[in-house]
Amino acid sequence: MRRVLILGSTGSIGTQALDVVRANPRRFEVVGLAAGTDSETLAAQAAEFGVESTALGVVEAEQLVRDIEADVVLNGITGSVGLGPTLAALEVGRTLALANKESLIVGGDLVTALARPGQIVPVDSEHSAIAQALRAGESSEVRRLVLTASGGPFRGRTRASLAEVTPAEALAHPTWDMGRVVTTNSATLVNKGLEVIEAHLLFGVPYSEIDVVVHPQSIVHSMVEFVDGSTIAQASPPDMRLPISLGLDWPNRVAGVGRPLDWTTATAWTFEPLDDEAFPAVRLAKRVGRAGATYPAVFNAANEEAVDAFHEGRLGFTGILDIIERVVEAHEPPDALTREALVDAEAWARRTADKAIAAASAS
Repeated sequence: MRRVLILGSTGSIGTQALDVVRANPRRFEVVGLAAGTDSETLAAQAAEFGVESTALGVVEAEQLVRDIEADVVLNGITGSVGLGPTLAALEVGRTLALANKESLIVGGDLVTALARPGQIVPVDSEHSAIAQALRAGESSEVRRLVLTASGGPFRGRTRASLAEVTPAEALAHPTWDMGRVVTTNSATLVNKGLEVIEAHLLFGVPYSEIDVVVHPQSIVHSMVEFVDGSTIAQASPPDMRLPISLGLDWPNRVAGVGRPLDWTTATAWTFEPLDDEAFPAVRLAKRVGRAGATYPAVFNAANEEAVDAFHEGRLGFTGILDIIERVVEAHEPPDALTREALVDAEAWARRTADKAIAAASAS
């Protein structure tokens, strides 16, 4: 019986994790739940699963991680505010099922230095796919990682044609049902840029050996190419319950958690190169990742401010990447990477982004 603490229990990842637990009551026990602001849903979840320990807000969630005896902590919090709980889970020695990619990307070396081998289990579908495929060979045999991207709702569009995109159009993702920020990030491909940084930090593969390919069907979730020319791909219908279940009980598979592909039906999978001109987010993210230090934190914070401005009508769609790049270019990193330095860098990035957004709106 695996004792599970779920952070972000009322969100998309959290509710799907509870689906997995609900279907496997003899395999998983929920020992704690934490949510952002939805106290009513949190209370209902606690009542259903018999959970006495709950938390509301990130500060309480971090305290809960330190106080609860759990085998695995699922961090499904959205945004860089999840860094504290991520660090806490690693510090107290819990297995960390990580859906909160921002905490790893922003924390960088602070997070990786705390983690023992195998302590972080990725829950993003792409990184779960890579982790599964990596079991086919030794790390010395890996030639490159290939992250797949659906291409979002604007696949095939030119950059010029994206200028008049509306928030409603950006939220119409063709495959996944996600929150506002993540869905918009998928439309700009900022999400894929963040995932490239995450892949580097998780698997220690150089940025020059991490590629992105557009795969509109979202069936192949990512691939690992080995030195002998073999490519191992993980394929399944898009359903986050599969990588979530692996995160909760890695490396063991949970029977029946997802439906298999139907090999009796004719189908086609396509793969296309990424258009860096229309969607420059991945190229910028690689540059930011190589720079390290507080640059990824600045990249992420500037993006969050720009996404909010886009949805509030203060910034155009293509302006999101323009703002991010402008803030990144202006950043001067501190001498040492500390949690305090990250907080300061994020605050600076948000202020700088807001000023740039206001200037863009006025022009």
